[in-house]
Amino acid sequence: MGLSPYWVDLHMHTVLSPCGELEMGAPEIAEAYRSAGIALCAVTDHNAADNAPAVAWAASGDPVVLAGMEVQSSEDIHVVVLFPDFDGAREYQRWLWEAMPPTQNRPDIFGDQLIIDGENSILDEQEILLIQGVGYSVDEVAQQAMDMGAIVIPAHLDRPSFSYEAVLGPVPSDFPCHALELSPAVSHADFRTWRERYPDRVFLRSSDAHRLSGISRDRCTVMMLEKPSFTEILLALANRDGRSVISPWGD
Repeated sequence: MGLSPYWVDLHMHTVLSPCGELEMGAPEIAEAYRSAGIALCAVTDHNAADNAPAVAWAASGDPVVLAGMEVQSSEDIHVVVLFPDFDGAREYQRWLWEAMPPTQNRPDIFGDQLIIDGENSILDEQEILLIQGVGYSVDEVAQQAMDMGAIVIPAHLDRPSFSYEAVLGPVPSDFPCHALELSPAVSHADFRTWRERYPDRVFLRSSDAHRLSGISRDRCTVMMLEKPSFTEILLALANRDGRSVISPWGD
C-alpha cells in the first residue's frame, strides 16, 4: 500500500470538558469530521479521557479516533498527550489523578462535565473540576506520557495563556515531545517567525474545537500516511519511512 495525504486533527473537546459546548456529543462529532473529510481525530478533553470510547463507537472507524487528553500542568501549561489505545489513556489518567486537586466543579460557573456513551446517553457526571492544574510539573507530565508510549505535543504555543511560551518562555531543545502545536490563528507570515525560533521541531495545526463549527480542514494538518492510525502518525512526526507532516503554513 502506498502513501496518501490524510487530514488529521489531534486536539478537540467533547461535553466532558466544561468549556465544551453541549452540542459536542459523540454522534455529532463523528458526523462533523466525516462531513469535513478529516480522516482521524483525537479526543483530548481536559485532564480526562473518558469520552474517547464514545466518540470511537459513534465514528465506527470513520473517522479513526485516538484517545488522549489535554493535561494542565502545575504551572498551568497545556500539553496534549495521545495514546495508541484506550487502556493506555486510562492508565495514564490514573497516574495523573493521583495528583489531581479535589476542587469540585461548579456547573453553573464552569459548565457541565458529562461522561457519555456513543449515543449520547449520560453515564456519569465528573464532579472534580477538570480545568485545573494537576500536581505534576510540565516536565513530569510530558516524560511520564513519553515513557508510556504516548505522543506528546505542547498545546497552542502561540497563545498568551496556558502555553509553554506564555508561562516559561521558549521550549527547551531537550523538552520531551514529538511536535509543537500552533493554533489556527497563526498566519503564514507569522509561521516564518516560529520556524526560525524552532528550526528542528515539527509544527502542527489543530482545531482545539469546543463546538461543531470549529471542526474543519482549515483548522488541522495534512500528513502523508499509509493509513490513518496512531502508529502512522508517530512515523510522520519522526519523518520516517516516507511518512511526513505537510506544514499547514508552507515551508
